[in-house]
Amino acid sequence: MKKRTIGRTGLEVTEVSFGAAALGGLYRACPRDQAMETLKAAWDSGIRYFDVAPWYGFGLGERYVGDFLRDQPEDSYVLSTKVGRLMRPVPSDKVPNYGYVDPLPFDADYDYSYDGIMRSVEFSYARLGLNRIDMLYVHDIGGYTHGKALNERYLGQLLGSGLRALEELKSSGTIKAYGLGVNEVPVCLDVMHAADIDCILLAGRYTLLDRSAVAELLPLCEKKGTSLVVGGVFNSGILATGPVPGAHFDYLPATPDVVAKVGAMEEIARKHGLPLAQPALQFPLRHPCVASVLIGTAKATSLIRNMQLVEPRLPDSLYAEFEGLTLVAPPLGDEAVRV
Repeated sequence: MKKRTIGRTGLEVTEVSFGAAALGGLYRACPRDQAMETLKAAWDSGIRYFDVAPWYGFGLGERYVGDFLRDQPEDSYVLSTKVGRLMRPVPSDKVPNYGYVDPLPFDADYDYSYDGIMRSVEFSYARLGLNRIDMLYVHDIGGYTHGKALNERYLGQLLGSGLRALEELKSSGTIKAYGLGVNEVPVCLDVMHAADIDCILLAGRYTLLDRSAVAELLPLCEKKGTSLVVGGVFNSGILATGPVPGAHFDYLPATPDVVAKVGAMEEIARKHGLPLAQPALQFPLRHPCVASVLIGTAKATSLIRNMQLVEPRLPDSLYAEFEGLTLVAPPLGDEAVRV
């Protein structure tokens, strides 16, 4: 599989990467055998960049990914995980419900400070059982997750000392790159105006449907040499399933407006003899700032099916037909959007 470089770091990642949220039991349980089968399917398909986070199954995702990668040649893959949440053990009957089924018995405390980031990295090494992490993303900072008031405090932690921790880890050679892992554009702009970062894992905001990143973020990434890894290319599923009953967009049931737009997009794809998922998956890779598209699943069959959409590459002329159907996310209010 072709590779692209992360920012100005020289670190190369495969154009398609694997995201491990579903391995942590997001919305449905993922037994170990199923996780290993899915990771093997990703490896066999040529994927060599794997992304995980302490949040995924409260440590379960990191354990699965580490167990799989431990048996692969040491320098044959790239691994990223995330900082910003510290896992705290709780009694089994006190494990919170954040959408993960059968997670490990922990809860999360947010900490974007120097000490919090350094502790998070040490905990991730232990869960992964690996001695190398290539990239770190600051996970879910921003008003989308925290709301305005809380995020002012957390952003103060990150800008006040957290970025210094990340820069120390990079300059010492402990990691090769760092950036943000978020679902919104505004916090990316806030951080990039204050500091240089290598990469942003942006979920759902540069897709065939949602073009929130286009106006300001992409030009700033080009100017500063910051790469994007694009997650959520199917916008919570609707660009894969089409406008079926119960389809979700941005983690919630799709509105009638979104359903209508996706229905029209599906007709365009059908006219060209394509499933809508194919242009949706390939769309971000057309931009030079995009280093990789992240596929997240806990099923080997879904992984294999999605990989069949990567080639052949579709012509640029096709995408012009979708332009009139795109949207951007509404401005963030004072309250958290993703609860």
